[in-house]
Amino acid sequence: MALLEVASIAVGMRTLDALIKEAPVHIVESNIVEPGKFLILFGGGVAEVEASFTVGKAQAAGDLLDAVMIPFVDPRVWRGIRGETTVGTPDTLGVVEGAALASVIEACDRCLKMAEVRLCGLRLSKALGGKGFFVVEGLQHDVDAALETAGSLLKAREKLVRVERIGRPHPEFVAWVLRPAPFGGS
Repeated sequence: MALLEVASIAVGMRTLDALIKEAPVHIVESNIVEPGKFLILFGGGVAEVEASFTVGKAQAAGDLLDAVMIPFVDPRVWRGIRGETTVGTPDTLGVVEGAALASVIEACDRCLKMAEVRLCGLRLSKALGGKGFFVVEGLQHDVDAALETAGSLLKAREKLVRVERIGRPHPEFVAWVLRPAPFGGS
């Protein structure tokens, strides 16, 4: 999978056209996100995605805000992108918030591969002002490892907003985790 965040809507549209022409990739989403960024999320075979990703980055050039290509992305990330959520009765929750969608997806993939946690959900919606976040659950030491992994990656890319650990969350709180954005902002 790959994702490009472009500062200019016009350049984003030109980039989308160029990367589709480069190789047969599947466009998962291509749209405007806040604050006026153009997002292109696509997947397919590793070679095809890599070719289109390279062309897309070149087309976007100075307008490229963030980008990520993840060969063999964890399948739970795809489910999170589709909006699937599952929150059980967790021992501990971890919340990771980042300032760029590509970096949030990469941090999510990395922590799922590095720690024994379950993905509760991933939010990359238009109601977040260009930010994204995800929630994981597990035993406290596993959630701590996931938060360290994700937080370090986002900090290194200068996209970290915040990581939070919530131990033994109250059942009424759990019911509110990952609810759709209010007032049609989903």
